[in-house]
Amino acid sequence: MSAWTDVPTDGPGDVASWPPDLDELERHLLEGIAALTPRPDADGVRPADAPLAPGSSLTGAALDRLLDAQFASRHLDHAARWLRAQGEGFYTIGSAGHEANAMVAAALRPTDPALLHYRSGGFYLARAQQAGHDGVDDVLLGLLASSDEPIAGGRHKVFGHAALAIIPQTSTIASHLPRAMGVGFAIGRARRLGIPTRWPDDAIAVCSFGDASLNHSTAQGALNAAAYTAHQGMPMPVLFVCEDNGWGISVPTPPGWVETVLSAHPGLHYEAADGTDPVGVFDLTEELAELVRTTGRPAVLHLRVVRFGGHAGTDVESAYRSPAAIRADRARDPLLATARVLVEAGVTTPDELLARYLAGRAAIRARARELTGRPRLTDVREIVAPLAPHRPAAVADRAVLAAPREVREAFFGTLPEDEGPLTLAETINRTLGDLLCADERVLVFGEDVGVKGGVYGVTRGLQRRAGRRRVFDTLLDEQSILGLALGLGVSGLVPIPEIQYLAYLHNAIDQLRGEAASLSFFSTGQFRNPLVVRIAGYGYQQGFGGHFHNDNGIAALRDIPGVVIASPSHPIDVPAMLRTCVAAAIEDGTVSVFLEPIARYHTRDLHHVGDEAWTAPYAPPEAWAREHIPIGTPVVAREGDDVLIVTWANGRYLAERVAARVAADGIGCRVLDVRWLAPLPIGEILRHATSIGRVLVVDETRRTGGVGEAIVAGLAEGGYRGALRRVAGADSFIPLGDAARLVLVSEDDIESAIRDLVHI
Repeated sequence: MSAWTDVPTDGPGDVASWPPDLDELERHLLEGIAALTPRPDADGVRPADAPLAPGSSLTGAALDRLLDAQFASRHLDHAARWLRAQGEGFYTIGSAGHEANAMVAAALRPTDPALLHYRSGGFYLARAQQAGHDGVDDVLLGLLASSDEPIAGGRHKVFGHAALAIIPQTSTIASHLPRAMGVGFAIGRARRLGIPTRWPDDAIAVCSFGDASLNHSTAQGALNAAAYTAHQGMPMPVLFVCEDNGWGISVPTPPGWVETVLSAHPGLHYEAADGTDPVGVFDLTEELAELVRTTGRPAVLHLRVVRFGGHAGTDVESAYRSPAAIRADRARDPLLATARVLVEAGVTTPDELLARYLAGRAAIRARARELTGRPRLTDVREIVAPLAPHRPAAVADRAVLAAPREVREAFFGTLPEDEGPLTLAETINRTLGDLLCADERVLVFGEDVGVKGGVYGVTRGLQRRAGRRRVFDTLLDEQSILGLALGLGVSGLVPIPEIQYLAYLHNAIDQLRGEAASLSFFSTGQFRNPLVVRIAGYGYQQGFGGHFHNDNGIAALRDIPGVVIASPSHPIDVPAMLRTCVAAAIEDGTVSVFLEPIARYHTRDLHHVGDEAWTAPYAPPEAWAREHIPIGTPVVAREGDDVLIVTWANGRYLAERVAARVAADGIGCRVLDVRWLAPLPIGEILRHATSIGRVLVVDETRRTGGVGEAIVAGLAEGGYRGALRRVAGADSFIPLGDAARLVLVSEDDIESAIRDLVHI
């Protein structure tokens, strides 16, 4: 492994003694520092505690410390590329040129939750300074993918630290902005409700992103949602920081575009700052932070910066930029700008700064060498451990907690257990009511869920009973709904958002895949997303539909690591399953999707009119422990020994109807409702399959990528060798009207498959 040259023993101003492996950017910086001179009007050495400008609170001593953070960030960028060249490092997206964000950190409180751009090395190290923490090792261990790294444990190189209120973000473009909006909403809403969160009551959220990310629909949606919320008079204390370096990898941002977009956005207070003016950046950020903190309204800081070294180590900048343009950018180096202010003010000297830079370079080089032997992840179990921790005993204890009887009576009037048999929709409604009664942190929200009670009336009456601050309508943007939920969850509240139709989820699913599911993974459980997303889905609606209102494709959900998918079929299972999901969210930080079959919302009868077989009484709290349903446990809905039907949701309804018909011919069908689509109860399925020897999988999702594929594969891998059939939906979107029946599993399909199995 090659080494860097140590700091020169001669005077730091002696160019000949500088390390020969300095790159052009470093040499330009050092030459610029060496050429600095105090202002003619500087009278000796400026007092360390004196403000650097009239009306500013930034002192020379404070800026001097911030320069150390900026220097260290630059050294870490060079270390990243050096380590990569030696085969020891794994990440080379640097912060060089963006280090003015250290001033942003310094102007905020270290308890203000931060969701950072991946070029936020200066911010991270400056906040670490505020908290008396040395962040250099954090970054180096992240570059080395070491399991000793304190936030992600070697799973990714991120800027994050629980004690620094920095929520780790990955590189997905703009995906963290909806969550940042949600954190701001959580601060304001919790304050109005009198509920504590992870953050101080007067905290503000800060979110940084790049100019290219501004053009992403996710960013635009989050900015719009923040302004939309504030427009209605609701608190939204968020400071967005657009770090504008003029490039999206190799694509230039049109001059003036960022200013035009941000300054014209209604509801967002806009200000711009130049990264080469450290005092101005600090003062303006401090001013904006105070504005956001006192008014509760969002603001955006347009921070003009420069990018050095290309997008990443693999990006050859000279392929799309001229040498002259690259050289011209070096005049805008924020490190040189900070050094200039300090030297001109008489706070320090060029020689002292050169010595500090070179000594810091050598020290970080040496520390990088020392850390290369630190352990890395070597076991699959260790890697996946933070994804979905399970404490079933704690979840079971939490799931049976109910509000006192007098609270429930005041909320409901007539208690649910005294209402008689309830439909699926009614049962969901009453269970949500009990959850709202039992825990003040629970919030229910989505499109139309408030006054109207949802398209199907599932949440009807909850807003009137729980109040508009706990059950509320959102704007029509699924990315913002989920981002709002993520911000609420990470702040310590318990969000239960509704996505109106399954098909509407797909334009926002990265909020589950890239943000909700990954947060615990990339923070080793130090940050969590307690979240239960209710989604109306599947097909079989009568007289209404089309592919946006009937959707049976859930492969994208089952692909997300750690996400639990609950899919109740019958009203008797709904309360316990929903309580389990909420309890798992609180106890384990679990992200759950509660997938509800639209067509069964108001179904009452199964075999004939008036049999009430698709209703169920609501159990009183004293029975909840007995009826608890742990994650991943199926239920035998009908007994029989000739054919095992494995199914869920609408499939159970269809299978039970068919099983009753074929029973007349002496065929006994055991209907096993899996109830949980992730994790699938493969062990229980295999046990029942082995005992019977004939298996029919009734899969209402699509044949390709459907849940049935996983069940069949699980049976095969488990050693099942009996007869096996699967009926599934066609590989098609669902059309309007009667044509929908042609692509969905029918009772005739099920009956034919049963009779085929029996006659094998």
